[in-house]
Amino acid sequence: MDQSSSSVTPKVKSEPRAHYRFWPKRVPHAITLPETSLWDNLETSARRYPKHAALVFFGRVYSYAEVLQKAERLAACLHGLGVQKGDRVVLSMQNCPQLVIAHFAILRANAVVVPVNPMNRAEELKHYISDPDAKVAITTADLAAELARASDALAPEIRLKHMVVTHFTDAFDANISGDDAPPAAWTEWLLTRHALPALQGGQLHSWDDALSVSSAAPVLTVGPTDLAILPYTSGTTGLPKGCMHAHSSIMHNAIAGGLWGNGSAENVVLTVVPMFHITGMVSLMHTSIRGAATLVIMPRWDRELAGRLISRWQVTHWTNIPTMVIDLLGSPNFAQFDLSSLVYIGGGGAAMPQAVAQRLLEQYGLRYVEGYGLTETAAPSHSNPPDDPKQQCLGIPFMSTDARVIDPETRQEMPLGEQGEIIIHGPEVFQGYWKRPDATAEVFIELEGKRFFRSGDLGHVDADGYFFLTDRLKRMINASGFKVWPAEVEALMFKHPAVQEACIISTKDSYRGESVKAVIVLRQSHKGAVTEQDIIGWCRDNMAVYKVPRTVQFVDALPKSGSGKVMWRTLQEAESA
Repeated sequence: MDQSSSSVTPKVKSEPRAHYRFWPKRVPHAITLPETSLWDNLETSARRYPKHAALVFFGRVYSYAEVLQKAERLAACLHGLGVQKGDRVVLSMQNCPQLVIAHFAILRANAVVVPVNPMNRAEELKHYISDPDAKVAITTADLAAELARASDALAPEIRLKHMVVTHFTDAFDANISGDDAPPAAWTEWLLTRHALPALQGGQLHSWDDALSVSSAAPVLTVGPTDLAILPYTSGTTGLPKGCMHAHSSIMHNAIAGGLWGNGSAENVVLTVVPMFHITGMVSLMHTSIRGAATLVIMPRWDRELAGRLISRWQVTHWTNIPTMVIDLLGSPNFAQFDLSSLVYIGGGGAAMPQAVAQRLLEQYGLRYVEGYGLTETAAPSHSNPPDDPKQQCLGIPFMSTDARVIDPETRQEMPLGEQGEIIIHGPEVFQGYWKRPDATAEVFIELEGKRFFRSGDLGHVDADGYFFLTDRLKRMINASGFKVWPAEVEALMFKHPAVQEACIISTKDSYRGESVKAVIVLRQSHKGAVTEQDIIGWCRDNMAVYKVPRTVQFVDALPKSGSGKVMWRTLQEAESA
């Protein structure tokens, strides 16, 4: 034997099932899905628990029977407005009961939910109307003008034909006081009865009128393989792409999430993660509705309100973004809050600082459970076992899921501990990108006879089968859990009359983790006449606030390659140095 070779440690590939040693013994490795639609989850919970609290919003409690009734009436309204099976309906709202009711009403009408970030501005919203060919939208009065402005800017044949509009005060008593009352800073936003805009070539319908329809909802004809949700995700190039999720992919993670987190009708879930986002939509709304849990709804983050609501409603489960936990722990009133009811706390979007996770464990006996997923995977493709979580770790492949780490160039599986691209196979993976077969083909590969989705994230697997995120293949900025795609922000900024060229990079932020920075070349005609604040102000008017650059740097020229491409990595490396 060659003695020199005996000292070389062989490279060991990851074992796809190594993590089963840490799998919760009470949970199956895979699940069998029911052959029903997502609507059936609400209908079944309402039949079983008609008087049980489904939604709580500023002291107003909605029973499961009430949510079901309102959703059926709104479905009848949508049907009367011409919504047919498979039609896409835009839903743009902050968290509120109307969002949950509208979401399920669209499904009950055999249609497809197009969830839209309510922070988007008209320039961005045009794409969410035109790309899915949506003719109907449901929104809140504070957002209606922006949505109407977007529709009006489109060609007449692709504009919205109907918009159902609700006020926040349609859902709660404006005179509420005590622990359930909204923060004083929100009073004007929540209580204002906004004047409704005109909709060129279309009609507006009030929430009350929509729910007063006396006709019956259409016969439910959708099933597991029908399209249910079309959430949009951005990328390295072009406009955001719609991710086609059938009822079955959302159903899988709704059921799996309930099993993973000890779901039951006794769960009380603090719902502050946005439900337009795939995590809030699936891991909170759909998982809770299927298990007949109670959703305590917050439209936005406020640490004092969160502390009061956890105490008042004895919240048991809280999925969040780590910055929320950090903020709550820093409240000067923290000692007055009662967190003893919490049995589960976790989240994703950014790593939880180890010191904070340790404080939760030592002070409250809570293990912070981090997870990982994308819009394309209906939120969790990975999660830490609640009884055996590792800190700052993505976790292990979720139920029914096979995940690997491969060399992004050769597509060969990487040895343990070595960095590569995370790929995912499972029933939660989306069908493909709406109208984009080219983009769909780019993100799927075959390995061992299975169709795997390429995440674009780089990571490694340890000997226990736990996954860790190390870097990104995709050019993306993570600001407090919100994904910012530089190409999308750059495309919007080119619409500014003073901007000749723009390059978006990330800059370190002690609170948000990362923030957006714009490096700009001004047109000769505007040099000296446009300030950093002018650019930032324009961006606030034309894009969602989380995309807006926090800092702007003016330069005479951007670094470019021999082929003329902007060398964004050069700027990023200089910023990170």
